[in-house]
Amino acid sequence: QVQLEDTGGGLVQAGGSRRLSCAASGFTFSRYTMGWFRQAPGKEREFVAAIDWSGDSTYYAASVKGRFTISRDNAKNQVYLQMNSLKPDDTAVYNCARKQSLYSISSYSAQQSYNYWGQGTQVTVSS
Repeated sequence: QVQLEDTGGGLVQAGGSRRLSCAASGFTFSRYTMGWFRQAPGKEREFVAAIDWSGDSTYYAASVKGRFTISRDNAKNQVYLQMNSLKPDDTAVYNCARKQSLYSISSYSAQQSYNYWGQGTQVTVSS
């Protein structure tokens, strides 16, 4: 049974940092691209970052590039999102997700490419 557990959210001041973690189980973690998405109140869910199965390639939304870093530890079955220089606009529920197809990076920013999702963790950035 595939499970993804997002943790690490909380309240942070603008300009601060936060690291989100996603613990994966129930599948061979090292074979799948992983992504982070977020949904702000009243807005649609949007792509944040993705990392391929090996960790060698990473991809970011323009809005977070240079501030956020995605990484993974295949030995621990974990994916992380380090968020720096946080802004109030980063306030959202953040979800990690597993790509549907193994060893695939195509359409990494499309929600439809992911078939398993964490429950989400709330990040609130105060001004």
